Parts: sequence; structure tokens; C-alpha cells
Amino acid sequence: MIKISVIVTTYNRPAALALVLQALAAQVGSKCQTDEFEVIIADDGSTPSTAELFTQLQAYLPYQIQHIWQDDQGFRAARARNRAVAVARGHYLIFLDGDCIPQTDFIARHYQLAERGWFVAGNRILLSQKFTAQVLRGQPQGVAPTFVGLQPFDIWTWHTIQWLFLYFRRDINRLLPLLRLPDSALRKRFQQKWQGAKTCNFALWREDILRVNGFDEQFKGWGHEDAELVVRLLHNGVRRKEGRFAVPVFHLWHPEQDRCQEERNRQRLEQSLRFQS
Repeated sequence: MIKISVIVTTYNRPAALALVLQALAAQVGSKCQTDEFEVIIADDGSTPSTAELFTQLQAYLPYQIQHIWQDDQGFRAARARNRAVAVARGHYLIFLDGDCIPQTDFIARHYQLAERGWFVAGNRILLSQKFTAQVLRGQPQGVAPTFVGLQPFDIWTWHTIQWLFLYFRRDINRLLPLLRLPDSALRKRFQQKWQGAKTCNFALWREDILRVNGFDEQFKGWGHEDAELVVRLLHNGVRRKEGRFAVPVFHLWHPEQDRCQEERNRQRLEQSLRFQS
């Protein structure tokens, strides 16, 4: 029985997506056996290289996987995610971006935090441009395999001391998110806060996202579609639970997205905030 659907949003970055899919294949823990979760690629119009990657990897991945593609008409991540939700069979959904690499206990810890009536907002650690290039090549210079003791590109299995080395080298922006704290009432301290929740690392019950009719597909171009979803969830009684110090992801560097429609999207978010207040 599929309990969890991991929805991975991607656009024309197959090398990064391959790492994410491999990290998901390495998930461990009693709460996330591979017959209990599926992966759905929400593809926002990638060229055939992503489909080719999917074909090559599908037979080697231990979980069920679907590739949901839509034609490229600009940045339409909201629609791509909605199409993935429509085919999801899990009763709990975890959203992940195709350039955000989870650790090996990512799904298990997300599911431990799952609670009816709450969504979980995770966070991320940013990798430098230089280190991202090294990870994608599979040869992170300066971190000798004899020191790491692991395959050089398997960063999802690295331990804190290895990330400490990279932090001092300024190849990651933060170290604190790697600390692990148990579930507690503190995670519900800001249960009405909409700011800062990002669907690059976000989880909720399928019934809750369906109740608010999913993402607003009027959001096109970069920005604010995830915040607007959170505003509607809060208005409909779904509260925020912090995933910090539990489920970090490693965000591969990329150039800044085209933000030409950011102002329009921000105005739509503000409209939703006024309507829901």
C-alpha cells in the first residue's frame, strides 16, 4: 500500500534530478520501505533529456515512479504540481524540488512529523556554485575519498563532520539545520505563520491540498505560489508545523530565476492575504 507520494518538481536539469532520485533510492528507516512510497516527477516542460534519464533509471530504482510532463509554456510549476497531485496514490504528500537533495532519513522523518490538520515546512542548506559543479561531476575536489570514506557524489550519506569541513570552506551557507531535534510542542509555536514556507521541502495530507483546490495555476513565472497555497491552507484550518532541525535538504546552486513576473505574483499573493483575513 502506497502511504507517501514524493512529488519532485523539475525543469531541464537531469543531472541534478538523477542525484535526487538516487538519494530517494537510499532512504532508510522502518517508516519508509520502498513499497510504501512512490515518486512522481512533476516536469514543467523539460526537453527529451529528462525523459531519457527517466527511461534509463526507472528499471534500477527500488520505488514506483511516474513522469508527469507538460509542454513548456514558461514557468508553470503550480500547474505541474497539481497534475502530479492528481495522480498521486499516497495519502501523505512530500514536495521536493529536483535540485534539492534529501538525506537518507528524509522520508522517515517527514512521516514521523506528519499529523492530521498540520502541514510541515522544511528548510534547506545552500551549496556554493563551485561545490555544486563538483557534486554534479562526482568529483568534489579537496574532500579526499580517504577522508570522506564514501563515494564522493553520495552527499546524502555524509555525516556532520564532513559538512563541517565544507562549511569552513564556505561551500555551504549554514550548518545548524543539520542538528536534529525531536518532535515537540515547539514545532507548533508559529502555527499561523505563512512566511518562509517553500515547496522545495514541504509536506501535507493529500486531503488538505484537495480541500483548497491545490496550487493556484494563475501563478506563472517565478515566485509566491507556495506562499499563497499556505495562506489558503491556514484559512481552512490547516496549521503550520516546523520541520527545521529534522528534514533539511541540500539545494544545488543555480543562476537566479527570471523574476519578470514576480511583481504580478506578489500582488496576487497580497490579494489572497486580504481575502483570507
